[in-house]
Amino acid sequence: MTGSQTFRTSRVRTRASYRRGAHRLTRRDTVFNRHSRANGRVAQFVQFYYKTFDENRAQLASLYRDHSMFTFESNAVQGTAGIVEKLTNLPFQKVVHQVATLDAQPASEDGGILVLVTGALLVDEEQRPMSYTQAFQLRPDGAGSYFVFNDVFRLVYAA
Repeated sequence: MTGSQTFRTSRVRTRASYRRGAHRLTRRDTVFNRHSRANGRVAQFVQFYYKTFDENRAQLASLYRDHSMFTFESNAVQGTAGIVEKLTNLPFQKVVHQVATLDAQPASEDGGILVLVTGALLVDEEQRPMSYTQAFQLRPDGAGSYFVFNDVFRLVYAA
């Protein structure tokens, strides 16, 4: 076999194999592979997002589009300009995010990714961290990158 040739196998499916669910392996494998690839991209995105948020929130503008939506503590805004205005006018200046958990899964057939982050953040001179959760829906931009289509942030208070 030369370097340009590929090795292919064919799978004969019988009625018995369909009853056992063998036909689902390919689809599950595809979803698993997309999930694995997405996790690497998501980790990079989350690291970039929070580093930029903590240092200069206005620079997050490139991650949003005019049809993007951002909800912060039940206040929703749409569009890049509105989102950046909301981010830069939050009632704190200094922020340090500490990510505790990061979960991601494929969200659409076009390659979208659903991201859920939990963690703690310190604002200004506060000594006690506040818990938060943030969900992102990332969508492909057609040029090989992703943009934030939906972004929902919520502080988590003790019950």
